[in-house]
Amino acid sequence: MEERDEIEEGSDRVVSRSGSDSRWVDGSQVETEIAPSSLRSDDGGREGYGSLRRRLIKKPKRADSFDVEAMEIAGAYSHHSKDFSIWSTLALAFQTLGVVYGDMGTSPLYVFTDVFSRVDISSDVDVLGALSLVMYTIAIIPLAKYVFVVLKANDNGEGGTFALYSLICRYAKVNMLPNHQPADEHISSFRLKLPTPELQRALRIKDTLEKRSALKTLLLLFVLMGTSMIIGDGILTPAISVMSAVSGLQGEVPGFGTNAVVVVSILILVVLFGIQRFGTSKVGVMFSPILALWYLSLGSIGMYNVLKHDVTVVRAFNPVYVYLFFKKNDKEAWYALGGCVLCITGAEAMFADLGHFSVRAIQIAFSFVVFPCLILAYMGQAAYLMKHPDSSARIFYDSVPESLFWPVIVIATLAAMIASQAMISATFSCVKQSMALGCFPRLKIVHTSRRMMGQIYIPVINWFLMVMCIVVVAIFRSTTEIANAYGIAEVGVMIVTTTLVTLVMLLIWQTNLFLAFCFLLVFGSVELIYMSAVLSKFYQGGWLPLVFASFFLCVMYIWNYGSVLKYRSEVREKISMDFMTDLGSTLGTVRVPGIGMLYSELVQGIPSILGQFLLNLPAIHSVIVVVCIKYVPVPVVPQEERFLFRRLCPKDYHMFRCIARYGYTDIRKEDHHSFEQLLVESLEKFLRREAQDLALESNWNESDNDNTSVGSSGCDGIESLKIPLMRDSRLQELGSSTASEENGISAALPSSMMSSDEDPSLEYELSALREAIDSGFTYLLAHGEVRAKKNSFFLKKLVINYVYGFMRRNCRAGAANYIVPHMNIIEVGMTYMV
Repeated sequence: MEERDEIEEGSDRVVSRSGSDSRWVDGSQVETEIAPSSLRSDDGGREGYGSLRRRLIKKPKRADSFDVEAMEIAGAYSHHSKDFSIWSTLALAFQTLGVVYGDMGTSPLYVFTDVFSRVDISSDVDVLGALSLVMYTIAIIPLAKYVFVVLKANDNGEGGTFALYSLICRYAKVNMLPNHQPADEHISSFRLKLPTPELQRALRIKDTLEKRSALKTLLLLFVLMGTSMIIGDGILTPAISVMSAVSGLQGEVPGFGTNAVVVVSILILVVLFGIQRFGTSKVGVMFSPILALWYLSLGSIGMYNVLKHDVTVVRAFNPVYVYLFFKKNDKEAWYALGGCVLCITGAEAMFADLGHFSVRAIQIAFSFVVFPCLILAYMGQAAYLMKHPDSSARIFYDSVPESLFWPVIVIATLAAMIASQAMISATFSCVKQSMALGCFPRLKIVHTSRRMMGQIYIPVINWFLMVMCIVVVAIFRSTTEIANAYGIAEVGVMIVTTTLVTLVMLLIWQTNLFLAFCFLLVFGSVELIYMSAVLSKFYQGGWLPLVFASFFLCVMYIWNYGSVLKYRSEVREKISMDFMTDLGSTLGTVRVPGIGMLYSELVQGIPSILGQFLLNLPAIHSVIVVVCIKYVPVPVVPQEERFLFRRLCPKDYHMFRCIARYGYTDIRKEDHHSFEQLLVESLEKFLRREAQDLALESNWNESDNDNTSVGSSGCDGIESLKIPLMRDSRLQELGSSTASEENGISAALPSSMMSSDEDPSLEYELSALREAIDSGFTYLLAHGEVRAKKNSFFLKKLVINYVYGFMRRNCRAGAANYIVPHMNIIEVGMTYMV
């Protein structure tokens, strides 16, 4: 695995990171983990070695948590840079045709068919008014809204509903799971550069969001609703796209009726979902060339029809025809909006798939290829309808020149499959992001590409989508009713995006209030008008996406609700420092050689599950590392900033914490042998760094009696030094100046701390660690059950005991979720009362 191996081979870099908070995540005071006030620092910035040396000489600080693999030099590395040359940008723009614009490109198959199923063509005004509506809808929503505004609201190059939510979570603490740590804000992609105008208003909005739990819940529900609509799109897009393409055979092949369309569509859908396990990279090698040929066909056939049938359709550029269309058709024109909105299906993909491309590439592809080709395609169909108004039922295929029919229907079927493929892949990514942010049950994720880390396959979701697609096609048997459902899902996602981008404008961009209001008013009103039109067909298929969205919304919210209650229960039941002190370094049992990896979701404190192991096991390992897998609201945590370490108790306890931080698009697929080796190397370096810091601190206290005395040597909550602890190939690129700085630092350190041979306690701890390594690793997991308290109200008991309990029992178990070897696992039962 080329890219993944590069990450693992370069993972032996260690540096100290910034310190820890003095309170638990629930706000309660830390028992004995408070750092001495003289050792605290409010400086959250990144310092070079020169300034660091001066700080060390002036006032030392002991090491608490450090970031495994980290190399902290401000501005030295950019992990999310998307600065491409013009040719690279053009190449990316070409690739977007096959991934981003497949859905929008297939909309000419069914838009006018659906519009004129609601409005009869009795004059030119009907055709020109519908064409004008379609053209200005494409110009307002995809072009004006997405290309020029929404694409800029990306999260370090990532787009989509959860990207906007994570962006808001980083600035305002609105995440429902209370596991935020100050050290997270030092991730290179975490901090936001805030301008000064409108700052006071932004701070008021931030405080309001943070103080009112109802607003946090409302924001989460809004995000989950948008995500649910996207998953619903994953069901409806394959159904309507494939069925629209196959329906072209009706009237062309004798005896090919509705039943045949349904059967052939279902067969294509079965094949489409059956090949998902091979991955997008294998299935979609020819995506972009096929879609480029499809757009070329749309544009050229449209221009041919305009020139041959009626050039006067250019009158539709005059928006007055929209007014005349509504004046003539009244209520039917409003119903026709439900078909018109289908011309922008897939517009959300421009934002959702941004992480695979760049803003400039998506803008170029839409502005210079997609937009003109779609406009020509709709103008060509309108010109044909001006001469043949009775052809609206099969307008796309009837307008194709007879000699090109079979090539076009083949390309149309391929384009429909590609559009479906893109939406299925987007659904997989959406579900994965939901899982990372604790809003979806844990499912098996298969990584289908060794080169493209973002290409994934989720078997359960894949087969669920396939079954639902088959059911939709078999029940509705018509693209018109599927279109009624499709419109609600599409417009629903757009309304969510508009609202979240407005919040980003006010909270993060700090845009002028008038401009933010104009954005919400213009685009929000247009989308609400379209939503009112598609909801009018609620009983003709519009109920379907709402059922899908409600189902997934309930699943995601219940999972998040149960997970938050479980985490808060763990925080309440954590083991106190007084209890650990009473147990002593033996922990009240026998310590045997070996390293125990205790997995817990707690980011601070000692988890109560340790007490269960002490009660149920006759002995416990000589070294215990509490491992926490934590997702932070950033797309990607750089590999060199992923891990944090700290000591949990006094030295003779040999207990440590390791926090592994991941972004919501990160792929967590480490080999446990590599992880163990990395952890041991990091732990050794941490011990050496700690000994140096303690010696430096002792030396400083002896030379400066005016300093505040250092606190107890118990479970310390003290800050880090940000000095690289392991060899890093990147250090060599910094030149001899950096080396001389390091030598200067070393020269400033007391000679008594330069060798472990002169520090008996360090040598003893390292020897104990090596003995534990030789005895092997054991993974200590909790087989937890979550139950509502007896005094809880009925609905809470129903949700937690049965719904959430059912999902926990049937989702990925701890061993599979944490990627640990089954032969080295010890599990104990644990009941969390919430």
